[in-house]
Amino acid sequence: MGPLLLIRYGEIFLKGLNRPYFLKALQQNIKLAIADEGARVWLSDSRFYISGAADINACALKAAKVFGVHSVSHAFEMAKDDYQAICDKALELMRGKTGTFKVQARRSDKAFFKDSPQINAELGEHVLKRMPHLSVDVRHPDTILSVEIRDHCYLYTDVIPAVGGMPSGTNGRATLLLSGGIDSPVAGYLIAKRGVKINCVYYHSYPFTGDRVREKVINLAGKLSEYSGEVQLSVIPFTRIQTQIHEKCAEAYTTLIMRRFMMRIAAALAVKNNAQALVTGESIGQVASQTMEALVLTDALVPMPVFRPLIGLDKQEIINYAQKIGTFDISSLPYQDCCTVFTPRHPVTHPQKDHVELAERVLDTQSLIDDAIEGLEVITVNAYTKEDA
Repeated sequence: MGPLLLIRYGEIFLKGLNRPYFLKALQQNIKLAIADEGARVWLSDSRFYISGAADINACALKAAKVFGVHSVSHAFEMAKDDYQAICDKALELMRGKTGTFKVQARRSDKAFFKDSPQINAELGEHVLKRMPHLSVDVRHPDTILSVEIRDHCYLYTDVIPAVGGMPSGTNGRATLLLSGGIDSPVAGYLIAKRGVKINCVYYHSYPFTGDRVREKVINLAGKLSEYSGEVQLSVIPFTRIQTQIHEKCAEAYTTLIMRRFMMRIAAALAVKNNAQALVTGESIGQVASQTMEALVLTDALVPMPVFRPLIGLDKQEIINYAQKIGTFDISSLPYQDCCTVFTPRHPVTHPQKDHVELAERVLDTQSLIDDAIEGLEVITVNAYTKEDA
């Protein structure tokens, strides 16, 4: 008995007989997220609880970032058979509050001797008599005093919104093409929010792109891991491919050909890592390589679905998401990735398949892909443990 965190889940309620599978995954993900806090996590009567954390506030913030968690509250657990003690604790929680309030009771235990309306009325009256500076507003109160009667009684006045979604790893695996820009981290976040476990691939063109942009991408993967858990980041040496494209291919097609190489390599890594799909940060018409015709010519090369969560968003909407999830400041660092190398002055915007294939024919495509994959570096990024390997 005493202070703890009360954690609610949302969409999992819609699941039927397989709900235990999602709850087990969510509990495990919460445990991983707060592993360094030394806390206990358990499930009881449609709520998760956390107690014994070294830093309860930090623990709450970490739990609120776990996909599948709907909200978190700092609560007080107490025996439900001492109604006077419940009333006294309600007063304690309301101490220092100003303005308006209401009591909101939920009685999961129908055997409890008072129903929810009675608890609302009696606790509200108890608080008003002893705190006359407060007033009741049941529609738009400044403070909601919540009382949940479950296996024990839980009281709280705060609700911290969480990320929602589905527990990571419950809806398959996908490979994210992660650059140092604004878009791809947001795409990774949105697909991971649906329960998809992501691994990432980044294309590094040293010396055209240096160690700072590499570190920037690692930090972006780390930010994503705050929500989705451990992320595997594959760093692909891309210099030879870009140089060959620049030297041998028609300039107007170089960006599109580069994207086609990226998709081929990502698909090969996805198969190797048992991923069922690719994820990109593309949005229709944002740049020349993201026209409808260009997207068709990149998708045609891979034997799996390509998910584009941002496909219908404009740039400001994407920026808003990036600011919300904490990737915007990292993405805005002035270290450019390989997409800015050898940018054509007049890229083709409505490419035709036969023209692109003709432009690529001067390249030893498979040899370039094989060499790039052979030189990959795999980095394990985990914000939960703050360890990279």
